[in-house]
Amino acid sequence: MSALTAPDAATPDATAASAAAPPRPAFAQDWRRIGRMGAVAVLGQFFISLSNMPVRLDGRTIIEGLLSLGYLTLVIVPFAVGTRVGHQVRREGVPYHAAGAHEVVGGAVIGALAGGGLSLLAILIANFDIREPLVNWSPILADLLAFGRGTAFAVVIWLVIGAAIGATGGLLRVLPGVARRVLWTMVLAVFGAAVLEALVEDLAEGMHIDSVTDWFYASRGGLTVTGAVVLAAGSGVLAFVGRGRVRRARARVELLEGAARSKANLVLILATAAVLIVLPMFAGKLTNELLANVGLFVLLALGLNIVVGLAGILDLGYVAFFAVGSYSAAVLTAATSPRIHPELPWFVALIGVVVLTGLVGLFIGAPVIRMRGDYLAIVTLGFGEIIRLLFLSDWLSGWFGGSQGITNIPGAQIFGLAEVSGTDPRSVFYLVLAFCAIAIYVSWRLERSRIGRAWMAVREDETVAEAMGINTVNVKLLAFVVGAVLGSFSGAIFSAKVGSVFPASFLILVSIVILVVVIFGGMGNIVGVIAGSAVLIGVLGGPKQPGLLAEFSEFKLLIYGALLVWMMLARPEGLIPSVRRTRELHQEEMAQDAWLRGQTEDDDHGNGADASRPAGESA
Repeated sequence: MSALTAPDAATPDATAASAAAPPRPAFAQDWRRIGRMGAVAVLGQFFISLSNMPVRLDGRTIIEGLLSLGYLTLVIVPFAVGTRVGHQVRREGVPYHAAGAHEVVGGAVIGALAGGGLSLLAILIANFDIREPLVNWSPILADLLAFGRGTAFAVVIWLVIGAAIGATGGLLRVLPGVARRVLWTMVLAVFGAAVLEALVEDLAEGMHIDSVTDWFYASRGGLTVTGAVVLAAGSGVLAFVGRGRVRRARARVELLEGAARSKANLVLILATAAVLIVLPMFAGKLTNELLANVGLFVLLALGLNIVVGLAGILDLGYVAFFAVGSYSAAVLTAATSPRIHPELPWFVALIGVVVLTGLVGLFIGAPVIRMRGDYLAIVTLGFGEIIRLLFLSDWLSGWFGGSQGITNIPGAQIFGLAEVSGTDPRSVFYLVLAFCAIAIYVSWRLERSRIGRAWMAVREDETVAEAMGINTVNVKLLAFVVGAVLGSFSGAIFSAKVGSVFPASFLILVSIVILVVVIFGGMGNIVGVIAGSAVLIGVLGGPKQPGLLAEFSEFKLLIYGALLVWMMLARPEGLIPSVRRTRELHQEEMAQDAWLRGQTEDDDHGNGADASRPAGESA
């Protein structure tokens, strides 16, 4: 009988020992990699600077007298490459070197290269004038890079700052996990408080605690130094004391099953609903307007999430359903509608809006639903633009007003008890919240139904789904119609909120922004879609809607594009992904890890068996 038996499962200690390796020597760097990353960092610094972002954002203060949002954009690149240069891909069975001086030295070198890009730019601006092709090549940028002290100072200071920031990024890999988590919490708390300044002050005014915010925030904007220190210290203490507790609480909830899990979910939903209902009561007009805008995009994103996230249909013309919902509600409720003006109550008109939008969804979906991939995306993009041009055309101007649109649209009458209009953003938010609750419930029920499983099967592999007996045409068409109906809800509320609709409000850019929200938040996950809308629309704003950072208005598309590229490369499953979607995207990596783990365990067992075998005994 062979001395070799089936290998036992490796213990965590044994697995960790097999993968552990000593730190690498400090100067044993991959200089070619550093050179490549340094060149990319220099180009990135040039691009950020010449996009005029530092100059335009310099007026937004993060910490009074110390840091502005403009300078923050210049130090992001050294920090990013400093943390990335020591990155190692973790694989089961592959040695993973412990972090040490190697990461700090590498971060300092590549950070100095990134800072050197700004030094080089300061020299070039001082000696050459090429403002004809590069309009932002200006003395204002040169003065900002030099801190108002001349070119020589700019050359030296950015080399020093770049090396220091890059070394800090590398140092984060050396610190223990607890210290790293505490530092990140402190940084995010200070940055978040500065970004949310308008929201915090608005809420404080509603709660009559203005004196607290006056102490934290400077009169000209941004945190005071004392306020930043207190906030950082407090958040750091909370992060240290509460380390692991949130994770353990979430793990306990995830382990619950049956009635206990349903009860925990119900408590969480009720608590969230209570916060969303009470919060607008203490908020001012600014906060309620922001919440209403975010809610409209949440409603749109939930509809697109069914089409893209569950069914896997890349629809780039989703704005068409938003436009149809808005124009249908306007025609059915406004007295100024050109040809027909039945002036129906809003909720009665909503029935017609749902029917008309569902028919448009069938009309658009039926001829293109058999297409796949890029062909389907291009055709839906075309249909979205066709719908907008039809509303703009003189041919249908007798129905929809052409370029003049439809104005004087009345607010939404809530069963004769109240009227929801743009003059009262709080009531608009409550109406949006009610429809978001309906959309969330419908999405949740559909996802767990037979049709939801069919959608996900089509998303994973349409050919296999068809072979298993799923009518893929009907399934995809139903996804189109459901997504269209949810999008029409947002359009109907939008027309009542704004009081007018114009073709210019339904550009193809709206579809792109909603798609970015779904991808960023997490395709196929309702919570992720809501989080993506809150972060992107709430902070940066929509295509024409302002966010908390109004200074980013001309850079929104640039940031959307950068976030989309980063998500595709680093986290394709999204900010808060669904478990199923994560497994789909990382199936190959998990299979590779399992194979490597099996190889390592076989090797370890084989070596142990040989060592324990008496001399002369054969296997």
